[in-house]
Amino acid sequence: MKTSEPSVIVSQNFTQSVESVWKAITDVSQMRQWFFDNIPDFKAEVGFQTQFNVKAPSRDFMHLWTVTEVIPQQKLVYNWKYEDLAGDSFVTFELEEIHNETKLTLTTTVIADFPDEIPEFAHESCVAGWTYFIKQQLVAFLQNTY
Repeated sequence: MKTSEPSVIVSQNFTQSVESVWKAITDVSQMRQWFFDNIPDFKAEVGFQTQFNVKAPSRDFMHLWTVTEVIPQQKLVYNWKYEDLAGDSFVTFELEEIHNETKLTLTTTVIADFPDEIPEFAHESCVAGWTYFIKQQLVAFLQNTY
């Protein structure tokens, strides 16, 4: 993922309420069910920080997150980078109520290039990962929960 590449944008409409989708993306017990099962803690509060390791076949990825913006039930932004690896990004979740549905738009914006030699950091890998999390995992979680 490079600053020269377009942001990754994944949108999904849900039949569930804005409140339900917001809870799924901000309540750590719900996040563990559709996102990363080992998130130690999460709070939708500016300045909140968390870190957790994700093991991939090629290496460990120590995720470092810092919440930078919160507008309850509308917008959540966190800085997303990895310990001891180049690269930096912001992940933005925006919620909008449209005709009794909730539209979630996820945007990943790179602010410092990630290493070329790590396949997981390719633009296509990021697109595939967010598509999986939002359009498969979160959809299934919300359908089974609400």
